[in-house]
Amino acid sequence: MTSRRDFLGQPAPENYVAGLGRGATGFTTRSDLGPAREGPSEDQIKAAVAKRSAQLGLTESKDDDNNEDENRYQDPDNEVGLFAGGIYEKDDEEADRIWKDVDDKMAKRRQKQRLVPIFFMSPQPFPDLGRILPPSFSKQARDLSVQIGEQSTDQIFRRESREEADRLEYERKNPKIQQQFAGLKRALETVTDEEWASLPDVKDLTGRAKRARQARMERFYAVPDSVLAAARDAGQFGTTIADDGAATEGNKDGTVTDFAKIGAARDKVLRARLEQESHSSGTATAGSATSIDPKGYLTSLSSMQGAEQSIGDIEQFRKMLKSAVDSNPKQAASWIAAARLELAAGKPVAARNLIAKGCQHCPKSEDIWLENIHLNENHNAKIIAAQAIAVNPRSVKLWVEAMKLENDPRSRKKVIRRALDHNPDSEALWKEAVNLEEDMEDARILLAKATDLIPESLDLWLALARLETPENARKVLNKAIKKLPSSHELWIAAARLDEQTGQSSKRSVMKNAVKFLAQKNSMPKREEWIAEAEKCEEEGAVVTCGNIIEETLGWGLDEEDDRKEIWMEDAKSSINRGKFETARAIYRHALSVFINSKTLYLAAVDLERNHGTTDDVSRALERAIEACPNVDTFWLMLSKEKEKAGEIQEARRVLGRAFAQISANEEIWLTAVKLEADNGDISKARELLSTARQNASTDRVWMRSVAFERQLGHNEAALDLVQDALLLFPAAPKMWMMKGQIYEALGKIPEARQAYSTGVRAVSTSVPMWLLYSRLEERSGNVVKARSVLDRARQALPKSPELWVELIRLERRAGNINQAKSLMAQALQQLPKSGLLWAERILNLEPRTQRKTLLAEAIKKVEDDPVLLVTAARILWAERKLDRAQNWFEKALILDRDMGDTWAWYFKFLLQHGTEEKRSELVSKCILNEPRHGEHWQAIAKDPKNADKKTEEILKLVAAALS
Repeated sequence: MTSRRDFLGQPAPENYVAGLGRGATGFTTRSDLGPAREGPSEDQIKAAVAKRSAQLGLTESKDDDNNEDENRYQDPDNEVGLFAGGIYEKDDEEADRIWKDVDDKMAKRRQKQRLVPIFFMSPQPFPDLGRILPPSFSKQARDLSVQIGEQSTDQIFRRESREEADRLEYERKNPKIQQQFAGLKRALETVTDEEWASLPDVKDLTGRAKRARQARMERFYAVPDSVLAAARDAGQFGTTIADDGAATEGNKDGTVTDFAKIGAARDKVLRARLEQESHSSGTATAGSATSIDPKGYLTSLSSMQGAEQSIGDIEQFRKMLKSAVDSNPKQAASWIAAARLELAAGKPVAARNLIAKGCQHCPKSEDIWLENIHLNENHNAKIIAAQAIAVNPRSVKLWVEAMKLENDPRSRKKVIRRALDHNPDSEALWKEAVNLEEDMEDARILLAKATDLIPESLDLWLALARLETPENARKVLNKAIKKLPSSHELWIAAARLDEQTGQSSKRSVMKNAVKFLAQKNSMPKREEWIAEAEKCEEEGAVVTCGNIIEETLGWGLDEEDDRKEIWMEDAKSSINRGKFETARAIYRHALSVFINSKTLYLAAVDLERNHGTTDDVSRALERAIEACPNVDTFWLMLSKEKEKAGEIQEARRVLGRAFAQISANEEIWLTAVKLEADNGDISKARELLSTARQNASTDRVWMRSVAFERQLGHNEAALDLVQDALLLFPAAPKMWMMKGQIYEALGKIPEARQAYSTGVRAVSTSVPMWLLYSRLEERSGNVVKARSVLDRARQALPKSPELWVELIRLERRAGNINQAKSLMAQALQQLPKSGLLWAERILNLEPRTQRKTLLAEAIKKVEDDPVLLVTAARILWAERKLDRAQNWFEKALILDRDMGDTWAWYFKFLLQHGTEEKRSELVSKCILNEPRHGEHWQAIAKDPKNADKKTEEILKLVAAALS
């Protein structure tokens, strides 16, 4: 075995030709030296057949061969017929010899098994055994006959005949397939060619999805002429300028072809023909062609390609759905889809026929009956509904649909009551029956009956409680709670009932509800309680809303949890959903737990300011002052609210109470001074400032005193005050700036220069002081000195974009544009994310054509800078893209509401392109936000001449000053 070669290593059989068995033949290539091998010739095949037939003992006469050819291929054991074209080799000869030996041995064994029982079972001797048996068995049979006796020959023949009869009977009862179809095959002789051609093809449902996907992938669409024309002209250069934008083409003779005019002429001719057809169609008979709409015809022509595609898709879907229906007719969804497809294709009759067949195949399906009802008109729909209900009497949907088909209320009630006879436990049917009742008493009787039959229906109990009197409603709710002990909705309904009857203060229904539900382990989550409270608020039950929040807001929260933050988030979520009463209840409960929380009181006050009245704000501030009397913010907010309401005396009284509580607070003193100054009591304000400098001696109080004197025009008194303040606060930069400004106002430039110089040495980190110093030198005509001041400032503050911008502007005003650009490049290297620097470069240093490119680059590098957003809005404004410019202005305001320059630029934009309503809205928002910063805003707002002006006036002044 080990020396035997494997299959591929064995030599090829005799006369082996590769591929000959599967029909391959030899061929010649250029690399071959001679012709390839050919298959065996006809003589070789005949010789092989004769040799094989001789060995198998099948040599017969020519007549027998002709008769055998008829059934040659019917016997699978007849190898002569099956493999007549093959080559008989040594291996085949050896195999045939082995199989012949096996067959002979098996035949002997069968004969032995057949004869032995006969000999042993026969009581008579067997005569003349050699005549019947083969010669090889005669001696054995004779020996056996001597031992067991003899048996008569006729018994053996009778047994063989009986076996033959049994075999024939078995074959008659179990015929072969060939015998069964023998008559049908003979009947095929009478089939004509037309009948044979009309035979349908056999369905092939295998691989449908794959073939459909391949069909979609191989789908082709017609390319429009415009695409082909564009592809043709893509690589060409036009040398002719067309008139009126029309495409032209030069001919060989020098003439020019105008395709636009040709198209216009074609449309004109087509329009004339359409008009002619429309006039002639008015006298057409009923059997003639319909009229043509000349206006809509061209439009319909343009949509024909899409319609063809839609028709093709519908046809494909129709085939798919037909296959689905044929393969599984008991599936209702396939029938419904097929009917809807026909309806979409504009064939309602076919849709009705399909759905009717579907109802016959799927009589127990609600959906298919409902679809059938919807596809038919009212009269037929009623008949179909009756048929559907007869098959499905327990279907609630079918009963409801049948009720909707009736037109008068009486018929509808009749249908619903018959439905209730078949479905007495259907909650939906009881609801429909109650809704049909116009009399409240009849509805109440129906609901009472429904709750008896369906005691687990929460909606029915609640509806019955609403129709009862308050006393009976309470009894109904108590009964419902016994039936549904885990329902919190019933407790909420009881609380609302107490609110309606005015007994909510006497009864704590929600407290009992929480205890009861907790005992039953049916307590909902706190988020669900908040949702129920918001629902009560939406329906007007404000007291019940507050009671729910009070009893359930802390459910599931431990003291270790950050309850204050959680409750504030709950309140914000309710505010975002517009449920302000729920948010008030949340803040109220949170403040009952955290009594002295400043953040909670500020949030509550903010809620009242945005969504409440002035009285609500005042009450909230009063509660905050009672809880936190030492917080100056609440005192100041209450005083301001009183001042806005015009209650000046109340504002003074609030500040007096604040003085008594916290007398050393500078904010309260300054607020009192501002209140008196705004109301024209100058002496009182000056007196308050003097007292404040003694009781609350801070730099802000002194600064406010100096500014107050400057506003009144008393520069000498202001100078004395600033000198005294600098002795107390030498590191206060605003004092040095105010001193220099006072000297400038008095015309004492050297003293002002000295004040600024001393100030920058004392406080070198003050950018505004460096700017005032530089501008003073520039106004004095000393540009070199101003540049030197800014260079010193940049050394002290190298990361200040304001100083870089001021230096660049100085060079630009001096006419050194190249130097300004060089400085801008250095500045952007150090501060690449400064919106102020990018805005200066885009608006003042680069040409107008490059602004949008630079703006896109700046927006990529700078994130959320209001100055840059305003710059973008101004560029769009200049390009007359007003809507986009307005959007950019609003983005800048959302980003930073404290930037006054943004408000001013937006107001100036609205003065030119906005409505009066929009301008008024912007002004009111600006007053509410009170902006304080901005280059132009601060320069005007802090001018002593504008000290008594309001925010609206400052806004208009800044907008007028912008350029």
